[in-house]
Amino acid sequence: MRASDLLIPGFGIRRWSLLLVAGLSLICFAIILVLKYHSYGALFIISMILLACAGVVTVLGSLKALINSILKDINHRNISSTLNAEGLSNLLHEKRILVKGPKIVAIGGGTGLSTMLRGLKQYTSNLTALVTVADDGGGSGMLRDDLGMLPPGDIRNCILALADTEPIMQKLLQYRFQDGMLKGQSFGNLFLAAMDGISDSFEEAVKKMSDVLAVTGTVLPITLDDVRLCAEIENGETILGEHNIGHRNRESRARINKVFFNQSNVRPLEEAVASIMEADIVVLGPGSLYTSIIPNLLVEGVCEALLKTRAIVVYVCNVMTQPCETEEYTLSDHIRAIEKHSKKGIIDFCVVNTAPIPQELNERYRQDGAELVKVDSEVVEKMGIELITGDFKAVTNNYVRHDSNKLAKKIIELVSDLVLSKDKERILDYYYSRDRINKIG
Repeated sequence: MRASDLLIPGFGIRRWSLLLVAGLSLICFAIILVLKYHSYGALFIISMILLACAGVVTVLGSLKALINSILKDINHRNISSTLNAEGLSNLLHEKRILVKGPKIVAIGGGTGLSTMLRGLKQYTSNLTALVTVADDGGGSGMLRDDLGMLPPGDIRNCILALADTEPIMQKLLQYRFQDGMLKGQSFGNLFLAAMDGISDSFEEAVKKMSDVLAVTGTVLPITLDDVRLCAEIENGETILGEHNIGHRNRESRARINKVFFNQSNVRPLEEAVASIMEADIVVLGPGSLYTSIIPNLLVEGVCEALLKTRAIVVYVCNVMTQPCETEEYTLSDHIRAIEKHSKKGIIDFCVVNTAPIPQELNERYRQDGAELVKVDSEVVEKMGIELITGDFKAVTNNYVRHDSNKLAKKIIELVSDLVLSKDKERILDYYYSRDRINKIG
């Protein structure tokens, strides 16, 4: 192996450091064996010399790549590549700020959650994503049925959103095969499936993949139980499966009455509940109301933790309504659905977009049965929820999504004003004396 062969783009500072340690270990291991078993003959000595040489090559190559990665990391932050004292100080200061950032827990799934995480990771490393495992469609559903593993899709998206990788690595992990038996399957899903195969649990597999991709923060499945989501429709019909709920027949236009799991006593991941209790702010969404957000609230202990935590709880409503799930829903309809599956008063603040979208795009969405969520402010405020309105939308490839930077900035402003300010105790006392005590009562 040549040193130049080790210069793999996006391998990362942490991985090069580990490889450097591995090379040093090889050298030490070879020296120890030679000293202890030198009487084994010339062939053994030659083998150990080759092993030591491999260690030396690994050390030299990883050291060179490590230095290159550090300089590249500094350049990405617009700091002088000369590695002067001021530049290094700025870099360390930036990292220190991120580590000491607010403790944010984001709960949900789908593309909405991963979009928000991309913005939040710029402000804090104390970030935990709690992700639903009810998905049973597409590539995730195939792996779930074939391998008996929990669905990897939503978790993969969150890991990639928080990962510190090069664009080529992001593109590789998001690549979907176009032909053959793997058609439609994501390489990232297969990566996590392979990690699951060499791990003792799905939780461990997620943590290992996060380590490999140098994830900022933590990504956790909300539960390790193999659950299926069911929906009861107002016309009395019951639908089994998250995919079927989101793709049901729209002709009846009957609303979803409630969603539930196909089994009782679904246990939460202990670390997930602990993160809620320790958070400064908990964010629900954005994402599909009935198939990405509410399934997390159905897991035992999650709602109780949301009621007991001193963190503020914020709901980020989708920009658009969603066919088969929230057609013709107003903002208050979204909130009522959450409270129906949890408890009234669980939400403290609601972030919602009030900016319009281009007329031609609005018309295309309307033809598909979707529209901008109507913000009935007076109704929501009477529910005891404070509204945070503004332009939080982004139009990308003719799709309306949340703008990750605008949304993250508003959430950070909120947590800074209410939790991290110097007047924190006074604000919390006022906040608890207002009406939040009703949530526990």
